[in-house]
Amino acid sequence: MYVEAWRKHRAGAALEALEAQIAQVIEEHPEYHALLDIPEASLRAEFLPEGGAENPFLHLGLHLAIREQVATNRPPGIAAAHAQLANRLGSVHEAEHRMLEILGEVLWSAQRDGTAPDEGVYLERIRNLAGKLGGCNA
Repeated sequence: MYVEAWRKHRAGAALEALEAQIAQVIEEHPEYHALLDIPEASLRAEFLPEGGAENPFLHLGLHLAIREQVATNRPPGIAAAHAQLANRLGSVHEAEHRMLEILGEVLWSAQRDGTAPDEGVYLERIRNLAGKLGGCNA
């Protein structure tokens, strides 16, 4: 889906709504453009954490998840926490990066424990991060 959305975007082709969202997130990550420009390589690549490789598809997917959470305000309060964090950091994109680290940790913990992700813990950690930043711009 990522490779196809990026290909269509680069070709100037019409995009479905989800493809447009994917292309926008990819556009914001130039470090992934070369990989996605070569579909065979991107689909064969292995992104092993023990080798220090970040999985671009996971990273982009977490951006999309956060945008969906903010758009639907689920969990309740996430849109306000996101706005506060973006305001304090001076960047929506940087706020998403901070949030996706937390989201990834919460999802990993849930998977490890065999439980559903704890929305309360997730929201509390994001609110705590925004509070720690105070009124400064990083």
